[in-house]
Amino acid sequence: MVPVFNGVKSVGPKLIPFLKTFCIYFVLWLPTSNPSWISALVKCLPVLSLAFFVLAHGFSLGTFPPYSRKILSGLLFSALGDVFLTWGDQGFFIHGMLMFGISHILYSWAFGFRPLRLGLALSILVLGAVYYVAVYSYLQGPMVYALVGYVLVLGAMSWRAIARAGVSRYNQSWSHGCTVAGAVIFVASDLILSIDRFCFALPYARAIVMSSYYIAQMLITLSIVEHSDQDSLWKRN
Repeated sequence: MVPVFNGVKSVGPKLIPFLKTFCIYFVLWLPTSNPSWISALVKCLPVLSLAFFVLAHGFSLGTFPPYSRKILSGLLFSALGDVFLTWGDQGFFIHGMLMFGISHILYSWAFGFRPLRLGLALSILVLGAVYYVAVYSYLQGPMVYALVGYVLVLGAMSWRAIARAGVSRYNQSWSHGCTVAGAVIFVASDLILSIDRFCFALPYARAIVMSSYYIAQMLITLSIVEHSDQDSLWKRN
C-alpha cells in the first residue's frame, strides 16, 4: 500500500489539468449534432492534458525515456483522432479510426514484444473475430475493411499490455496494473461505441464511452511513472 500511496501522491498534482478538462467536457456537454472547433478542442483537451503530464513528469526527472516518448506520441495521435471523430458523421469517422489505430500501434511498441505469450494473442484474436462476425452485417462500404484493421491493432495493444504484466520485474509495480486496466477499459469503451454506432442505440452511450475512454488513457499514461530506460532492457534480452 505504501508504494501505491507514494506513487499517487507524486503524480497527483500533475493530473490536475486532466481532471479539470475531464470535468469541463461533461459540464459543457456540447451537442455532437453541431460540431465545431470549440467542441473539438473541448473533446481533445483531456488527452492533451495527459500529454502535458508526460512532458511534466519527464522534465521533473530530467530524463525522457523512449517508453515515455511512445506514450506521448500515442496520446497526440489520439487527440487527432478525437478531432476527426468530432466530425465523424460528416465523413471523417474512418480518419479518426486511422489516428487511433496509429495510437494503438505506438502503445504496443512501447509495451514491447517480450514475452510473446502467443496463447494470449490467440485468445484475443478469437474474441476479436467473434466481435467482427457479430457486427459484420451492420457494416457498409469501406467500414467493412477498416474495422478489420482497427480490431487487429486494438487487440494487439491489449495483448501487449496484458503480456507485459507477466514480466517478473513488474510483479510489484502498480503502474503495470494501470497499463492492463487501461487497455481493457479502452477495449470496452470502443466496443460500446461500435455497438451504438453500427448496430443499435445504447442508453447513455456517449457518457459511458467518453468517461471510460478518458479513464483508459489516464491509466495508460500513468504507466510511465515507474518506467525508465533500464526497464526497457528486458525487451532486448
